Amino acid sequence: MDLEGGQRVGVPGKRRESWGASLLLAYQSLGVVYGDVATSPLYVYKSAFAGNDIQHSAGNEEIYGVLSFVFWTLTLISLVKYVLIVLRADDGGEGGTFALYSLICRHVRVGLLPGGGTGDELTAGGKCAGRRDARPMSRSRAVLERYRVLQRLLLLFALLGTCMVIGDGVLTPAVSVFSAVSGLELSMEKEHHKYVELPVTCAILIALFALQHYGTHRVGFLFAPIVCIWLLCISTIGVYNIVHWNHHVYRALSPYYMYQFLKKTQTGGWMSLGGILLCVTGSEAMYADLGHFSQSSIKIAFMSMVYPALVLAYMGQAAYISQHHSFENTYHIGFYVSVPEKLRWPVLVIAILAAVVGSQAIITGTFSIIKQCSSLSCFPGVKIVHTSSTVHGQIYIPEINWILMILCLAVTLGFRNTKHLANAQGLAVITVMLVTTCLMSLVIVLCWNKSIFLALGFLLFFGTIEVLYFSASLVKFHEGAWVPITLSFIFMIVMCVWHYGTIKKYEFDFQNKVSVNWLLNLGPSLGIVRVRGIGLIHTDLVSGIPAIFSHFVTNLPAFHQVLVFLCVKSVPVPHVQPEERFLVGRIGPKEYRLYRVIIRYGYRDVQKDDLEFEKDLVSSIAEFIRGGGSDHNGVLEDTEKSCEKLSSISNGIPLCEEDGELVESASPHKDTNNTQVVAANRKKARFTLPKNAQLDSEVHRELQELVDAREAGMSFILGHSYMKAKSGSSFVKRIVINFFYEFLRRNSRGPSYAANIPHASTLEVGMVYQV
Repeated sequence: MDLEGGQRVGVPGKRRESWGASLLLAYQSLGVVYGDVATSPLYVYKSAFAGNDIQHSAGNEEIYGVLSFVFWTLTLISLVKYVLIVLRADDGGEGGTFALYSLICRHVRVGLLPGGGTGDELTAGGKCAGRRDARPMSRSRAVLERYRVLQRLLLLFALLGTCMVIGDGVLTPAVSVFSAVSGLELSMEKEHHKYVELPVTCAILIALFALQHYGTHRVGFLFAPIVCIWLLCISTIGVYNIVHWNHHVYRALSPYYMYQFLKKTQTGGWMSLGGILLCVTGSEAMYADLGHFSQSSIKIAFMSMVYPALVLAYMGQAAYISQHHSFENTYHIGFYVSVPEKLRWPVLVIAILAAVVGSQAIITGTFSIIKQCSSLSCFPGVKIVHTSSTVHGQIYIPEINWILMILCLAVTLGFRNTKHLANAQGLAVITVMLVTTCLMSLVIVLCWNKSIFLALGFLLFFGTIEVLYFSASLVKFHEGAWVPITLSFIFMIVMCVWHYGTIKKYEFDFQNKVSVNWLLNLGPSLGIVRVRGIGLIHTDLVSGIPAIFSHFVTNLPAFHQVLVFLCVKSVPVPHVQPEERFLVGRIGPKEYRLYRVIIRYGYRDVQKDDLEFEKDLVSSIAEFIRGGGSDHNGVLEDTEKSCEKLSSISNGIPLCEEDGELVESASPHKDTNNTQVVAANRKKARFTLPKNAQLDSEVHRELQELVDAREAGMSFILGHSYMKAKSGSSFVKRIVINFFYEFLRRNSRGPSYAANIPHASTLEVGMVYQV
């Protein structure tokens, strides 16, 4: 797997791997991807029969009907929809709800994100906008690109799915761990378990979240064996129950029993669908965790081990229940009643471990999706800690971790049973699946260029099934289903406010940028004192002069001898290859020593530390100068075509920095390594050029000034903006901008690159944005 470089910008990569590699990844995926879906037998039957007043008859139509629903739901949703179809819709190897939206944005101009799909997006080779399909524009694509309201609805739809995934990150640990611990009620004396279950569940949840900062890689080697043992355990118990209690249970796999179940139970049977759908919880994780593995490995693991084990487990439980109708309460129809009494304690321990693994997977997935949203300006900045030096996807976000823990403990202590927790989780799960189905139908038409009838068939078939389950979950609003709605509403408000404020800030920057003519009229000295050093001015603009520059020089008429307008862009693709990361251009004539550098990161890329970042930046500018950048005496005009004059720098000139003396002369010469060197007078930095490289006097002079400026030091000028709604704005806009957005801005992290900048070299320039 390519964990560092990533895919080419705008071009999804296809990786070929051997069978051995696929099998190894399939084994590893068991511990990361399938922990959630593997633990669903703990609570599916209990949730299906809880509170629905379904009486068990001697003919077992009820239990057979539930088993039939479970089997066909698992087959159609998890196997057919996700494994065989949705997994193919990867965005450069990445999956998930936001990856689907990103994939659509790269093929159709529907992006509403700053710098991504609005004409400002930069992809490989310095071209403007993303690489889009060259085929004739379809009617559906034309309609989507024409109407702005449809684009906003599409973004809101993607954010809804994202918010529900975050809600699932709150509910899944609570449901999984509580259901596993509930086995104590059959392993302890009556009434005693009530005083043990809740404290044990809370203690496990606190430990689970407290250990997140160590990273999954430290205990990851335990995950796959635990899930393997768990799957082997439930499948073996399932086979035992089928053989020992009811070997005719296979008849329930016929769809006929679903019809009989709904006909006999009517409203109660329909409401039980809200619990039955929990058999596919965790299916979305197969798609969301696609970036960690591969399509073939996930398919192999699910089809060869997970799917057969789950079917045997559900059949075994049904076989046991079909012969045991006399329960004290239908709510007690759970997993542990079908486990032989002598095995309950060992199975309880394995179940708790498997529940922790399943919870770990959804927590890590929540971290990843928050990072994606933050990278694409849809979530406030948060601190992202990379817990693995080799696997970029293993991250830890402290603020989100503790928020998830508090919310998870709150719903656990508030509901105190798995019935309401399962109702809440069910609505979150089915909502995400509905969003995926709708976005996937757009991918079939817009990205795969298939017939619209095929897309409608996909939407109607799977959408009808999921709407049926959605209605059964929504009717339980007062019994716990309100939780994911409330959580998603809160997160949606945060995302929308942050996105709206970011868009307004970007529009202010774009509308108030300074023209290049103003710069040219100042002359080479820019009308100010030029001091030694490199000044990096951070801006969100890819063209023109940011207003922060004129604001600065107007109040303090001095600046560095080399000025670099630096724009760090998060483009809506998973990864940007290092050789396509830097775009370098010149602003004005060469004697001005003004450069523009655009650095592109995918939403799954890891940004470098400050020292390595600075060296790469200077090396890229040097390569631009050596490669003919000095010949571009024209200005970088304020047009959309301006990005055509930016050069993609694949490999910068190596920059060597030492404390000792290097050479006596500042002119190019050959050293003992038979390479040409451009050295500075202070002999602390040098560029190592290719052998026999020819430099004219103008290029040499410009490189010399760059080295001198590098030795003198590098300063970072950051804009510190304060947003304020302009006079005459509506009341709602004033509330959103002046209070909500400003509150989020003050309590969020700055850009990730700003966190790595040395404080002694940082200068913040404050500006008030009237939007």
